[in-house]
Amino acid sequence: MNLFPKMLSTSLMVVCLENMQAKPRTSLRQPDHRGRLGRGGGRGHGDTRTGCMRDPQLDGKGGRPHNTPPNTPSRKPSLPSERPEKRMTLPSRFQKEVHAHILRNPQHINVPSNLNENTTPPKPRLPHSAPYSPKLVQSRLQEVLNKHSNGLWVSKLPQLYREHYKQDLPSEALKELENWTHICTVEKPCSSKPQELLLYPAKETSQITPTPTHDRSPSHHKKPQTQRPSLTAKSNTPESPKALSPDLKQKLGELLLKYSSGLWAHALPKLYQDTYKCKLPEFVLDQLTLLSDICTIDYPVPDNPKRAILYAKVVEDENRNQSGLAGQEMKLERRLSSQTVPPLVIPRVEYPSVLVVDASDTNCVILRYIGEGYSKAQEKLEDEMREFYRQDNTKMALRSPSPGQLTAVGAEEEDDIIRAQVCEVMADKVKVYYVDHGFSEVISIRKLFELNEKFYRLPFQATKCKLAGLESFSQEQAVLKKLESIATGKILLAEILEREDMPLVVLYDTSQDDDVNINAACMKALQDRSLESPLKVNSAYMNVSVTSVCSDGTIYCQVPSRGLTKLNEILEKTENYFHSQVTSESLVSRPFCGKNCLARYKGKWSRVEITNLHGSRVLDILFVDVGVQASVEVIELREIPPPLLRDLISTPAQALKCCLAGLPVSVGLWTPDAVQWLRDTVLHISDCSLKIAKVDETKRLAHVYLFTSKNFHDTSCSLNQQLADSDLWNHQKDVFLSSRGPLKSLNVPTATQTSSLKTDRGDKALHTPKKTSPPLGSKSTPAGSPPERLSLPPALELPEIGQNMDVFVSVACHPGHFVLQPWQDMYKLVVLMGEMILHYNKMEEKALKVEKNQVCAAKVENNWYRVLVKGVLTNGLVSVFQLDYGKHELVSGTKLRPLTQEFCQLPFQAITAQLAGLKPRQWSEEASIVFRNHVEKKPLVAQLESVQEASQPWERKVMIYLVDTSQEERDIWLHDIMAEFTDEMTKTA
Repeated sequence: MNLFPKMLSTSLMVVCLENMQAKPRTSLRQPDHRGRLGRGGGRGHGDTRTGCMRDPQLDGKGGRPHNTPPNTPSRKPSLPSERPEKRMTLPSRFQKEVHAHILRNPQHINVPSNLNENTTPPKPRLPHSAPYSPKLVQSRLQEVLNKHSNGLWVSKLPQLYREHYKQDLPSEALKELENWTHICTVEKPCSSKPQELLLYPAKETSQITPTPTHDRSPSHHKKPQTQRPSLTAKSNTPESPKALSPDLKQKLGELLLKYSSGLWAHALPKLYQDTYKCKLPEFVLDQLTLLSDICTIDYPVPDNPKRAILYAKVVEDENRNQSGLAGQEMKLERRLSSQTVPPLVIPRVEYPSVLVVDASDTNCVILRYIGEGYSKAQEKLEDEMREFYRQDNTKMALRSPSPGQLTAVGAEEEDDIIRAQVCEVMADKVKVYYVDHGFSEVISIRKLFELNEKFYRLPFQATKCKLAGLESFSQEQAVLKKLESIATGKILLAEILEREDMPLVVLYDTSQDDDVNINAACMKALQDRSLESPLKVNSAYMNVSVTSVCSDGTIYCQVPSRGLTKLNEILEKTENYFHSQVTSESLVSRPFCGKNCLARYKGKWSRVEITNLHGSRVLDILFVDVGVQASVEVIELREIPPPLLRDLISTPAQALKCCLAGLPVSVGLWTPDAVQWLRDTVLHISDCSLKIAKVDETKRLAHVYLFTSKNFHDTSCSLNQQLADSDLWNHQKDVFLSSRGPLKSLNVPTATQTSSLKTDRGDKALHTPKKTSPPLGSKSTPAGSPPERLSLPPALELPEIGQNMDVFVSVACHPGHFVLQPWQDMYKLVVLMGEMILHYNKMEEKALKVEKNQVCAAKVENNWYRVLVKGVLTNGLVSVFQLDYGKHELVSGTKLRPLTQEFCQLPFQAITAQLAGLKPRQWSEEASIVFRNHVEKKPLVAQLESVQEASQPWERKVMIYLVDTSQEERDIWLHDIMAEFTDEMTKTA
């Protein structure tokens, strides 16, 4: 089973919350309309602007390039495969581009091999198409006024607003300032010019509870008292506080800091109650502006002010930063004297390849980045050094080395010359550290040469990192021994969780069929094997508890053992710990795959392992001691208490993985009726018996005979035999199930008994109901029954003809067919998908009888999508069209669910489009490659030319001009690019 691609390529929407579940902070730079005047005639690719090119830099908010869309997927890098080189005659300026694309993409797929290309950030500009949100502007205005309590000129407000929020202040807000008396006071000084006004924070007497003003008409000027009725109309109701108490503010600030990627406001009450054992005052959610000095408030759902996302404000200690910087500079100067080497920049790709050099401490692993600009740049530098030092006149010996000095070192037998730093000087020897290779050595002083200044330009390639989850066990011999054996000297993939000076990473070995999470494997090295569940052939066990029955016939059991007894004792201590602790330290703020933590199961804290992340808010977990999978929100997780960490980590998982002897393990061979019967029979009995018939050590899978009585000597009385003899085992005439067996593409185990889990948002947590669900075929849940008729969402609103909109190109076949998504509203889709994951992952896996043109939900990889059924195949597969992404997929019928009305509020986001400004033609493969390279998986500006309406929203088609405005000095009109390509192709034909 290939685990890593599952984790890295879940969907287009799997990135952290700060980039996905919040509205984009800036819109794309809008093109200059003058660029349209010469379209098709000139070949300058758009309007050229004056000014110098800016250096690429990362967006300060999220740590990712600004031009990288918020829904860029994380995918395992694909290696170029062997393919005969295509013969084609292309214009010279396109040859390199097309040739490189063919090498990277031997087959045309929707996902490019490098999703981190084109990361030159556009300059933040006015969000021309951004909707005006009065409440958001009011919140931000209050923040600005808090910093200018003595007042400021209204004429200066737009500039301050732009500096703080990288957006222009909406003109509507300037017209409504006088009405916002709860936010500010506007005065007109006698001595000032008529157009100048002074702005002050709201006076104490006017600080009443605000209500958002949804009327955007400039003429809507009424007195605040009549416009906003008081929320405290009842005379006997106490007035809400005008400010938070210092204690409440501190506690809320602590919670927000734990979730730096953002926290939903509606999650605050439960989180506050669980953390501080007291109720959050109700007025906090009603007056979110009271939090404006500790957080930034965003409203992704304008119609529901309580559905807001809160972002903690991090106040930097400038003195501390300056002193720290000075200390670093002094240290660098002391070590390198006047010699300066640029710092090593962490690769922008989300999963860079690394070579692990030294692993003697998990908090200080030495590695080197592999690829362009790193290992290849180092090889080029050392080739240059070899040529340079071959000449006798340049080979100057370093006669008086000093600690910290850089030097060139000659190898023993070869003529290689590499960079090093002097660590210690002895009589005739010196200890050096090879700054590009990450190890030290004592060598003869005669091997040292002066390092020429031109070899200072490349940063030191050996760098350090910390392994996430192993911080408390950095010196454990069992951990280091395991790390040495599976990581040192190997090229691995690194998932970078924190991009600090010493980044926090998770390492993966993807060289074999089964990918290995290095961090998780090292953590398992701490387990006490004597506490594992016993696996002895012909052994019988009583008082066995079956905790999970999966769709493929796999079952998980808890067998009485020393390990189970110890685990129960530790978990009891865990309950007592959380009852006595009032702190936010236990909240999980940095989730990652393979992390061990706690979540509630049947009302009590249980051990879980994070198996997949859908952003930073929703994730998949495995209850390791019961074998149950679930999808939960990150706020439901807790860190393992430090006093109990070692005991819990050293106790192996107590869920014994089994299958029924004599019966196959396959989703395709187990009918839903058979699975349901087995669940109803054994899940709620704590005194089952089992006898082990065979053990597969490689999979740690026990083949057992299962009994509900103590008579485990007679296998004819086993549940195995009852199932084999019953009608439940006979297949129903259902193409979805009968076809599942031979499909190799469906052989990934789907052992997810998430239907028995319920995650409420109150004090309760995950629990198993006394009765899971009625057997399939019952009147209450008829098999394959069609869903109730849906009220489909309204068609996506488009701008007027000739107007611009920011878009993201999700699919690009050629200029005649590609798919857009509205860039500004993508965060709404992410919110929707997170809710769909939480909802549908709790449902049973069963076939849904569907018809062509039916709208439903489908699971593709690890995410749920809104889809249109295009066709039902006889082999059990269903052809579907993703209504929000424009992709076509083949899925099993068991992966379909009825789409509930709750998920039909947001318009379908996919817009089928054709590029304007070009004559219709049959596009060649080379032209399609050029087009895809310029537009696919990129945010662009679209200018609407025409709309071809249709009866259904997914049949509507638009004709648009596409403009790339990521470069400040020019607008790149894509029809110009394609017109030039076809013209030059015609000339060379």
